[in-house]
Amino acid sequence: MKKLLLIAILFVVPLFAQAKIDMEVPYIPYKIKMGKGSDVVQANCLMCHSFGYILNQGHQSHEFWHKKIKKMITVFKAPISEKDAKVINNYLFKYYGNGKMN
Repeated sequence: MKKLLLIAILFVVPLFAQAKIDMEVPYIPYKIKMGKGSDVVQANCLMCHSFGYILNQGHQSHEFWHKKIKKMITVFKAPISEKDAKVINNYLFKYYGNGKMN
């Protein structure tokens, strides 16, 4: 019983920890390449994550971008239309692709 109480206390105590300092989360602006489809990317993708998420994927194939967009729609329930998904895929492949289809 004492062990259970000790474990409970160890989990609860950090919830009451407070920092008495001013903190700012830094804003990191990521440059997005402007071109055909950049407006659709900004409207659909950047509502959930920064452009840094896209840049961190590196230059990838057309199929990779297609699967990544499909994952955003099916797994994360991103409200991206089929038409916008094609525009986003073409944009990402053109500006952040590796030239390979798969």
